[in-house]
Amino acid sequence: MSVLIERKSGDRHSIAIETTDAQHFAATKRRLTAAQRQWLSAFGFEAAPGTFALLPDEGGKLVRVLVGVDTSDAISAMGALPRVLPEATYHLADEGVLKDKLQAALGWALGAYEFTRYRKARRAPAKLAIAASDLATLKPLIEATALVRDLVNTPTEDMGPKHLADAVKQLGKAHKAKVREWVGDELLDANFPTIHAVGRASHRSPRLIELTWGKSSDPKIAVVGKGVCFDTGGLDLKPADGMRWMKKDMGGAAHAIALAGLIMQAKLPVRLQLLIPAVENAVSGAAMRPGEVITTRAGITVEVDNTDAEGRLVLCDALTYASEQKPELIIDFATLTGAARIALGPDLPALFANNDDAADQVIAAGRTVNDPLWRLPLWRPYRKMLESYLADMANSGASRHAGAITAALYLERFVPETTPWLHLDTYAWNDADRPGRPRGGEALGLRAFFAFLQQRYKG
Repeated sequence: MSVLIERKSGDRHSIAIETTDAQHFAATKRRLTAAQRQWLSAFGFEAAPGTFALLPDEGGKLVRVLVGVDTSDAISAMGALPRVLPEATYHLADEGVLKDKLQAALGWALGAYEFTRYRKARRAPAKLAIAASDLATLKPLIEATALVRDLVNTPTEDMGPKHLADAVKQLGKAHKAKVREWVGDELLDANFPTIHAVGRASHRSPRLIELTWGKSSDPKIAVVGKGVCFDTGGLDLKPADGMRWMKKDMGGAAHAIALAGLIMQAKLPVRLQLLIPAVENAVSGAAMRPGEVITTRAGITVEVDNTDAEGRLVLCDALTYASEQKPELIIDFATLTGAARIALGPDLPALFANNDDAADQVIAAGRTVNDPLWRLPLWRPYRKMLESYLADMANSGASRHAGAITAALYLERFVPETTPWLHLDTYAWNDADRPGRPRGGEALGLRAFFAFLQQRYKG
């Protein structure tokens, strides 16, 4: 978090960063000295987005940085700078064309992130001095995003079901919340059969982790996160390239844990229930087999058409349990389907909802904080694709059509129609380095949902 620091009044030591673009570049140059203009000309700087130029004074000391930006994308505008500018402290000049300094500072901090658990940082990032009020606003969001990234980036050997439980317990301790868990065969005794079925093949026991926080008199909300710590596909084994990055299949749990932390830190007036079904979908003699029929916690029988459609199985028991507490809102996060990525690409999470008002509000909140979501329909005629000849339903079907929709329709069966429910099918990953978005784990939809809850509960 130290990449952002408070800018004190009368600060004369930080270096000004002036944002500009092709439209305003002529006006920018008029504010410079003749020597600086000549330097820009020799340097070939034309204010193209993603470019920058270092401006020295007559003594050769760096006094200003010009940055070409796309004003429609404040977050990525400065996301690359912390890792490429000389190590120093900077501030945003008032003359710049980028007016949303809060989003620009957020992009700076997100771009400064580096996962350093297994190797040293390549270099120290440059720092940005910002207003104290902006620092207070951004600090929780940046730390929550870093938490998601850290959890997702950590290999499964160090991020199994117990490690997820430890992360929840650490969060509970920090906020004086109650945490409990059901481990291994305790899941069967407590009637969480689908979580147990998916995780029973691993040498690391499956579990359901529950955190509760807040006054019992406040509105109840449930936040559920898919915690598949590694997904081989089970006996319907994934090919090598499909399995390579499956450490990230607990990205939904990472989002849910981070959102719970934001809720508690902001002291939103809610009674929070966080549920993390944590498993490893492994292969052994105990593995769940295609064709098995499982009676879920809800009493709905499910034929296992595909052991690689395991995320919806661990979620359905958790959603049923959440519904039993009669919350006024249920939110779940899951890296659920490749179909959502095919439909919307890696940057745009697919939102499903059984309540139009809640869906509209979270989408609007996402626009406000530059964390976009896109709603896909719960097209109920597609329930036919999940029909089974011997059980109430199957966990997947023969057709590849509408894969994200049918997965959401499966989950919908376990949520009461009268309970507003929001389901986010998120990628939780960056395939390559981009400004503000380093390669690896990513928080997609986290800021949108927190802004939505802040607005809903006036936190």
